Amino acid sequence: MPTIRYRLNGRPQQYDGDPTQPLLWHLRDDLGLIGSKFGCGIGACGACTVHLNGDAARSCLLPVSALADADVRTIEGLAQGDELHPLQRAWIDHDVAQCGYCQAGQIMAAAALLEKHPTPNEEQINAAMSGICRCGTYSRMRKAIASVVADGESA
Repeated sequence: MPTIRYRLNGRPQQYDGDPTQPLLWHLRDDLGLIGSKFGCGIGACGACTVHLNGDAARSCLLPVSALADADVRTIEGLAQGDELHPLQRAWIDHDVAQCGYCQAGQIMAAAALLEKHPTPNEEQINAAMSGICRCGTYSRMRKAIASVVADGESA
């Protein structure tokens, strides 16, 4: 099997296993990065959301073969050292979490949105955040995202 080289949270990485393995299991089982969660396994819930070349991607559906020369960022790579990402701080400040299971996916979806659209409109926020949370914290998510935009910290 060919070696797949990619960057994970800014660091070079390589994979020599089954190229059809979903990225989610490579992250969790091979690399010990457990922030991305298994939810539905069909890409509907978003608990496994990561960034692939800056776009939100459902890692349960993404084969490792798709990573060749790609940039992957997980929730573990969102903060800068001990400094939380503005969205992570906003999630805490606005008490977004209820059950907490899908929080990494929610934050990663919101971060991808703000990287592409630093001042998103309501329609863009709704589209980016649809289908992720099952416990109904959408109003708090929207408030948290709006606070980051209002503070000018969306980058």
